[in-house]
Amino acid sequence: MSTTEYQVTGMSCGHCEISIRKEVGQIPGIQEIEVSAATGRLVVSTGSGTPADDAAVIAAVDEAGYVAARVG
Repeated sequence: MSTTEYQVTGMSCGHCEISIRKEVGQIPGIQEIEVSAATGRLVVSTGSGTPADDAAVIAAVDEAGYVAARVG
C-alpha cells in the first residue's frame, strides 16, 4: 500500500470533507481516503505500491471546489 498526503485549502466543515471524499473516491486505484477540514489534510492510499496519481487527485479536489497540493 502506498500513502500520499495533500494540503487542501478552503475546507471548513464536514460537508467539505464529504465533497472531497466523493470526488477523490472515483479515482481508480484509491482504496482509502482520510480528509480533515480541521487540519486541511487529505491522505489517500492505493492498494498497490504505486503512489496515487497526483494530477488526478488534485483535479478531483478542484472539481469539488477546493485547492490541493502534495505535501513532501
